[in-house]
Amino acid sequence: MSPAPALIFDLDGSLIDSLPDLAAAVNRMLATEGRQPMAPDQVRSFVGDGAKILVARVMAERGIDMARHDALAGRLVADYTERSAELTTVYPHVHETLETLRSDGHRLGICTNKPAAATASVLDALGLAPFFDCVIAGDTLAERKPHPAPLRAASAALGVHGLFIGDSEVDARTAEAAGLPFLLFSAGYLRVPRSEIHFTGVFDDFRDLPQLVARVRALT
Repeated sequence: MSPAPALIFDLDGSLIDSLPDLAAAVNRMLATEGRQPMAPDQVRSFVGDGAKILVARVMAERGIDMARHDALAGRLVADYTERSAELTTVYPHVHETLETLRSDGHRLGICTNKPAAATASVLDALGLAPFFDCVIAGDTLAERKPHPAPLRAASAALGVHGLFIGDSEVDARTAEAAGLPFLLFSAGYLRVPRSEIHFTGVFDDFRDLPQLVARVRALT
């Protein structure tokens, strides 16, 4: 039998519900600018393409001069990194499922657009870091998802053909560009109708993931 495929995960909206901390950081930034706070659902609609784009979308929505983008993005990233696990939670059954997948022989990785410092902070705080053999963050390479380079780098680091597991249209596009099967976690931050993206399988309960991976493995 061929080696167990590597399993590469997106982070925000895929393994963790980070929206509460992201929204809190956005609203602390807005408060310093004398602007009204944003509801979490509005922040959710801006998430998925990295911190700089998130800040740009928030600034445009609140009419803040884009000349201040670099300063505000730096401020938000530093603030969020310090407080990235105050309100963030791991989705149900993630820890036990990652343990099962590792026991089944899968090497595990992360491919996220979150900056590396914030990624490391939240993985450590939530007890997820020990599960992963590699982490490719939003500032690890010059390119970010949906460019295929980060996902290809994660796959190369793990040394075996893999699957990508994520929650968004950005993740679906990344997997397609990298030529990897994509498994959709449907309880995350998808911003478009499911019919608009390509995926090999879908799940909304992490307890179903090992069986789904086994079915996909049998077909490839």
